[in-house]
Amino acid sequence: MDINNIYSKKVISLDEALRKIKSNQNLVSALGAAEPKRILENLHKISHRVENVNLSTCLPMGVYEYFTNHKNKGHFHMDGWFYSPPIRKSHKHANVSYIPNHLHFSATKRLYHRQPNIYMGTCSPVDKHGYVSLSLSATYEREIIENADVVMLEINPNMPRTFGDTILDIRDVDYFIEVDYEVPELPAQKPSKIDKKIGEYISTLVEDGSTLQLGIGGIPNAVADALMNKKNLGIHTEMLTDGMVDLYKNGVITGKKKTLYPEKMIATFALGTKKLYDFINDNPAVMIMKGNWVNDPCVIGKNYKMVSINTTLQVDLTGQCASESIGHNQFSGTGGQADTAIGAQNSKGGKSIIALSSTASVRTGVGDERKTISKIVPLLDKGSIVTLSRNDVDYVVTEYGIASLRGTNIAERVERLINISHPDFREEIKNRANELMIW
Repeated sequence: MDINNIYSKKVISLDEALRKIKSNQNLVSALGAAEPKRILENLHKISHRVENVNLSTCLPMGVYEYFTNHKNKGHFHMDGWFYSPPIRKSHKHANVSYIPNHLHFSATKRLYHRQPNIYMGTCSPVDKHGYVSLSLSATYEREIIENADVVMLEINPNMPRTFGDTILDIRDVDYFIEVDYEVPELPAQKPSKIDKKIGEYISTLVEDGSTLQLGIGGIPNAVADALMNKKNLGIHTEMLTDGMVDLYKNGVITGKKKTLYPEKMIATFALGTKKLYDFINDNPAVMIMKGNWVNDPCVIGKNYKMVSINTTLQVDLTGQCASESIGHNQFSGTGGQADTAIGAQNSKGGKSIIALSSTASVRTGVGDERKTISKIVPLLDKGSIVTLSRNDVDYVVTEYGIASLRGTNIAERVERLINISHPDFREEIKNRANELMIW
């Protein structure tokens, strides 16, 4: 196989790539930092000649004009598997919408509904054997590639070369667009004092030899910091993060006690800073695998002492978690929260943990005035989406302690959750629970 000849015939310019996009087509973009930045930041330039182009994506990193400028409504519509800040801001224009999903079903259920015309992603340079790496995500990308009419990849020397389901034969790619830009980064969120306290409590629930799944945000970062004295932890997670790199380099993550892919760090995507991207580049200890395998609760349950740690926006006194919406307003997404929580319960010695600060500061609607509210509530806000069923929560952790809910009745849950709520709200929550006969 003459790799150079095959490759050179597939290279096209950005303008040529944009000309292949037609009206009424379904496009799918890669997740997060694996998205094709150069195509997306120029997509709006063809709005004068296209109508009704649908683009499905997840966690877009850039603020791209094709969906942030309401004038492009009717030309482009974005569907998101997970809302990021740019999508949230555009929701009011009615040119974006959320796709309800569990992460491990994201590709298969979408393919049932819509067949992709064009897949657009990124990859590392071609290796001597004729393969590229999809680099930072295999969450839904491989299934879409296998079903798309056209596959276009931005080939970027800065994309890390990862192993697992990311490896792709160049003969399965229709077009390459050569680019050279820095990989988008998600800055590590510095944990607050409250985050650190929550992290310390959670660390008491994580036993040596456990396998971890950590979500996104300051609390997961604080958890990683609090686990530095643990031994032989493993990773089986939807998202690989900077905090996991620190645990690995400090000898905490070895994977030696893992019962599924021992000594391998398993993820379905990676998102963080250059520290993370440098760590996973050409690293045989890291495997980026398909989301429909990594996040399958049956697969997750094969890990020994699997600990799932996720965050939520609001929890009611029975344990229902509203993790993706504020009232009826879509804020983020289900992602893999239910997948990993259910999977952890399938695991021998496993635990499903939900972490949140006890209060939040919210706008009152009067100028810049704000007020403090409790995030542990008798009833979820009207219209809230229940992301995680009360049946699948083992522990709820705030800066005031740990509430163990496994096997408890409603009355016991009410008592335990009030005990970890902010002291300023406990009497009010208790009185309201009595009024509503929540017991």
